[in-house]
Amino acid sequence: MPGAYWIAHVTVTDPDAYGKYAALAGAPIAAHGGRFLARAGRYVQLEGNDRARNVLAHFPSVDAAVACYHSAEYQAALSHARGASVRDLVVVEAVE
Repeated sequence: MPGAYWIAHVTVTDPDAYGKYAALAGAPIAAHGGRFLARAGRYVQLEGNDRARNVLAHFPSVDAAVACYHSAEYQAALSHARGASVRDLVVVEAVE
């Protein structure tokens, strides 16, 4: 299987609460085979809506990425991001 990418674009509105999310989210992502390729680094917005935090994670499959999102551990982490950010998140199957 070619794997999949988890692409998130985020505007953080409460850095303290969002920091708790960021600290807790890594473990469930790794447990589902995910690894970060980009996480809040330098970026250049060329089109569309600008969100200052951009995250790219690779998973072994679309199913693994979706299972991670719905896992109890990730949802517990995500509870800190709700109300502390505006987020767009999509899972995209890789072509290679």
